[in-house]
Amino acid sequence: MLIRRRTLLASGLAMPFLPVAAHAGTLKLRELYEKGGAFSDLALDSEGQRLTMEGFMAPPLIAEASFFVLTKMPMATCPFCEPGIEWPDTILPVYTRRTVEVIPFNVPILTRGVLEMGEYTDPDTGFWSVIRLRDASFERA
Repeated sequence: MLIRRRTLLASGLAMPFLPVAAHAGTLKLRELYEKGGAFSDLALDSEGQRLTMEGFMAPPLIAEASFFVLTKMPMATCPFCEPGIEWPDTILPVYTRRTVEVIPFNVPILTRGVLEMGEYTDPDTGFWSVIRLRDASFERA
């Protein structure tokens, strides 16, 4: 029996062969990491793709920046500015196309950007990352 592409797609058998972004929808930060902090297969397979991530905007490091940190949980204080505050293990720096208009820390947001991996140090803040969204936009969820 000859199986045509249309039949394969209709049967759902093609799902493992589709690109991640084609069926991933909105991702949560925890989906980028494995236990122990390693990147998930989903993260590795999604590098270079435009993704939609959900989370919360951490209080900004500096005023009038074109960058913010997306966190899994709302954080009332900057986790990077206050001594003694536990550093979150699921964060994602987000580099936007324009100056960030701050959204309150407890309002869920959606961000869309290209997933980039590899070491990078922000020249304005010195913030170091190994994963981030670039060319991003964001809105209230």
